[in-house]
Amino acid sequence: MADPSTYPVNPARTRPRGPWWFALLSRVLEPWVRIKRDPVEPSSLLRADIPVCYVVERDGVSDALILERACREAGLPSPMQPVPNIPVRRRRAMFALARREGWGFGRRQAALPKEPLNRLVHALEAMPHQDVQLVPVSIYVGRAPGRESGWFRVLFSENWVVVGRFRRLLAVLLNGRDTVVHFSAPVSLRQVLDDAGDMRVERLTRKIARVLRTHFRRIRAAVIGPDLSHRRTVVDAVLNAEPVREQVAATSAKEKIPYAKAWRRAHGMAMEISADYSHPVVRSTSFLLSNFWNKLYDGIAMHHFDKARAAAPGHEVVYVPCHRSHTDYLLMSYQLHQSGVVPPHIAAGVNLNLPVIGPILRRGGAFFLRRSFRGNALYSVVFNEYLAQLVDRGVPLEYFIEGGRSRTGRLLAPRAGMLVMTVRAFLRAPRRPVLFQPVYIGYEKLMEGKSYIGELTGKPKEKESLLGLLRGLKVLRQRYGHVTLNFGEPIALEPLLDAAEPAWRQTTAAPDARPEWLSGMVDDLAERILVNINRAADVNPINLLALALLATPKHAMAESDLLAQLELTKALVTELPYSDRVTVTPTPPAGIIAYGEQMGWIRRVRHPLGDVLMAEGEQAVLLSYFRNNVLHLNATAAWVACCFLNNRRMSRSSVIRLGRIVYPFIQGELFLPWDEEGFTGQMQATVDFFVARGILETSGEGRLLERGPGQDDGAYQLRVIARSLLQAFERYYIAIAALVKNGPHTLTAGELENACTLTAQRLGMLNELSAPEFFDKALFRGFIQKLRERKVVWTDAEGKLDFAQALEGMVDDARLILAREVRHSILKITPGAAEPRDPPPPPLKEAPAGDVASDLHQRHVVNEEERHHPTHLP
Repeated sequence: MADPSTYPVNPARTRPRGPWWFALLSRVLEPWVRIKRDPVEPSSLLRADIPVCYVVERDGVSDALILERACREAGLPSPMQPVPNIPVRRRRAMFALARREGWGFGRRQAALPKEPLNRLVHALEAMPHQDVQLVPVSIYVGRAPGRESGWFRVLFSENWVVVGRFRRLLAVLLNGRDTVVHFSAPVSLRQVLDDAGDMRVERLTRKIARVLRTHFRRIRAAVIGPDLSHRRTVVDAVLNAEPVREQVAATSAKEKIPYAKAWRRAHGMAMEISADYSHPVVRSTSFLLSNFWNKLYDGIAMHHFDKARAAAPGHEVVYVPCHRSHTDYLLMSYQLHQSGVVPPHIAAGVNLNLPVIGPILRRGGAFFLRRSFRGNALYSVVFNEYLAQLVDRGVPLEYFIEGGRSRTGRLLAPRAGMLVMTVRAFLRAPRRPVLFQPVYIGYEKLMEGKSYIGELTGKPKEKESLLGLLRGLKVLRQRYGHVTLNFGEPIALEPLLDAAEPAWRQTTAAPDARPEWLSGMVDDLAERILVNINRAADVNPINLLALALLATPKHAMAESDLLAQLELTKALVTELPYSDRVTVTPTPPAGIIAYGEQMGWIRRVRHPLGDVLMAEGEQAVLLSYFRNNVLHLNATAAWVACCFLNNRRMSRSSVIRLGRIVYPFIQGELFLPWDEEGFTGQMQATVDFFVARGILETSGEGRLLERGPGQDDGAYQLRVIARSLLQAFERYYIAIAALVKNGPHTLTAGELENACTLTAQRLGMLNELSAPEFFDKALFRGFIQKLRERKVVWTDAEGKLDFAQALEGMVDDARLILAREVRHSILKITPGAAEPRDPPPPPLKEAPAGDVASDLHQRHVVNEEERHHPTHLP
C-alpha cells in the first residue's frame, strides 16, 4: 500500500491562508511537488494547547510553500499565520536560521535569527504562564532521485551547498516529487527560559540558535551524509596531527632525507588512502545501480533495518558485514542510500584502486588500505590518523573484519586490525559513542563461485585488473536470484570497555596508548560481531536444497524424500529458533524444488517409480558454499543425529556429555552463540523435537534414545542431517590422528597443518567429496589453535607440539561418530614422521595445570545397555 503521506494534493482542500501572491504560488507549485512527511503523523509530536512556531534551516519562498502545504496536509497549525496568543509583531509563525539578503550578485548570508527569537523571548518574559513550541523542520528536495527521475535531476538533488534562488527553483521543478519534510520533536521555549535563569536575552538567543544549527547539521548528515566535500581539509588535518609530524621527522632522521621529502611521502600516502566523497557521484551511482540490480537480481530484501536505524542516532556507526562477494560494497551502500541513510565510508583493499574504477569508488566513499602495514611505520601512522579523523568527524564506516572474501561460505576467523584502529581512535576522543552494526548478506548465486573453487583447489588467486574486470562482464548475462541483507543486533563499544577496564577514560587519551587489556577486549568484540552476523542469517531455498542434497553420496534424492527433508529442516529452524533475527523463506518444499530447477541448481530425472532430483558435477561443489552459509543453524541437530550414525541406541546423558566435549571446537569453527550450558539446553530441546516427530524413541523414563532401523524414514532423515556436520568431525579426527600417530615432540603447528591438509586432499580424492573446504588449511589451523587454548595440546621449548594422554581417548571416542572404514582410511593415509613404522604410543603425562584435559581424559563411552545393541547400518 502506498504511503498516504505521498498522495497528491486534493485540489478541493482548503487553500493556504496568507497573501494573495502566496496562494497563487502555491497553486502553481502544487503539480510539481509531492511531499513525504517524516513522521507521517507529526501532530503526535505536538501539544495541542500550546502555540507553535516553526524553524527552518534556510530562508526561501519554496521552503515556506512546502512547509505550509505539509502542515495543511498533516492538520497542523499554519506557519503563514501569526503565533496565537503571543503579542509579537510577526505575521508568520515561522522563521529561518539563515537567509540570503539582496538580489542578484553580491548576496550575503545572514546567519543569526536575532529578531524573531528576541521578540518571542521578550514576549514570554512578560507572560510567565504562556509557552511556545519551537518545531525544527528540515526540508529536502530531491534527496535520492529514483531510477525514473532521469540523469539530469541527480545534479540538482539536495546537498550541503547553500544554493541560490534560481538553482533552488530548478531543484523544485526537477525533483519536487521527491520532497521530504522532517518534523523534529518540539522544544518548549518556556522550559529553556526557566533553565536559563538570569542569562541575558541576547546570550540566550545565541545559545538557542547555536543548538538549532547543530540539530539541523545532524539531521542533514543523517539524511544526505556528512559534509566531506573538501578532501584537502581532511588530508591537511591528518598531516598536521602530532603523531604524523613526529613520524615524518623520525623517517627523515632514520633515512637521512630532507624533512620536506619525508613530508611529501606522507602526503602521497594520505592522498592514496583518503576518500573523495562526492554527493553527486553517490546519487549518480545510485541512479545507475538501480538498472544494474534489476538486470542482475530478482530482488533485494532488507530485514530488521528499522531496528538498526532506531539505534543509530547519536552514535558513530561502523557497519561490519560478512564478506562474500565484491558486490557486498555496492549493495550495502545502495540499500542504505535508498532507505534514507547516509552511505558509509568503506575500507577497500588497494588492489581495487584500478584506473577508472578507483576514482569512482573513491568518490563513492571508498578509502584504500594496503594489505600489510608491516615495516612501514609512516604509512601505519598516516592511516591510523586518517581513520581517527573520520571517527572524530562522525563519518559512518564500513569494513570487513574477516579480512577478505570467504571462499567456503563460512565466516572466516577475524582479523582485528581495523577494529583495533577504530577503538584506539575512539579512545583518543570519546565524544560520540561507537556502535558496531553486524550485517548478514545472503545470496542465491555468486558471480565469483567458480573462481573460489579454483582457489580452494590450489589455483593462484587472479589479481584484480581493469582487463580482468572487462573479461568478467560476461557474468552479467546470468540471473543471480534474490539477495538478502539482515541487520543483526548492534554492539555498543563503551560497555565492552567498561567491562575490560572501568577506568579507561582516564588512562587512554594519548594517541599511542596501547593498554594491556586492549587486545583481549578487541578479540572479544571481533567474536561478538561474527556471532551476531550468524544470529541474523537468512535461510533461502538454495540453502535448504544444499543442506539436503549434499548429504547424500550421489547428491541425489527421490522427490518424496527431498520434500520430507526440506519440511523437516524448515521445522527445525522455525520451531527451535537460533535467534529472533534469523529469517526463513516462506516458500513451501514443492516451491523450493521448483525454484532450484528454475535457477539451474538441480536437475530432475524422470523415472516410473518416482522422479529423482540431483545436483551434478560443478553445481554440487558450488552448492557447498550455500550449505556452509547456514551450517551453524543446523549444528545442534547435526550433532545429535551424528550420535546415531553408528549407534542404534544411546543414552541421553551420553549424547549430552559428548556434545559438551566437542562443543568448544564446533563453536570456534562456526561462531555459535551459546556457552556450554546454553548448548546443553539446545541439545535437550533438539532431542525432544526428534522424539516429538517420531524420529527418535525413548525408553527407561526418557533416559535411553533409539532410532529406527536403517531402512526407516526417520533413520534416513537423521543420516541426512548428520552428514552436514560429519566432515568437521572427520577433520578433527585427521588432526588428532596425525598428532597421535607421529607422537609428541615431533611436529610443529605448521607441519601438522600441512600433514592434515595433505591427508584431507587425499581422502577427498578417494571419496569424491564435493566440499573444497574439507581441506581448507584455515579450518585445521583453527582446530589446532582451539586444542592449544583448551590446553589439550601445547608447544615445547623447541616449538614442537606435545599433548596429554587424553588425546588418545579422543581418538577412541571417535568410533562412536565415525564409521570404521573412514577411521581406517584416515589412519592409513595420514603421514607419519618415519614411515612406514608405527610410532610408539606417547608416554603418560599430565596436562599443564589449569586446563580442561582432565575432562577429556574421562572416557565417554556408551553404557552397557547400548553395547548390547550393535550398529544397524542401512
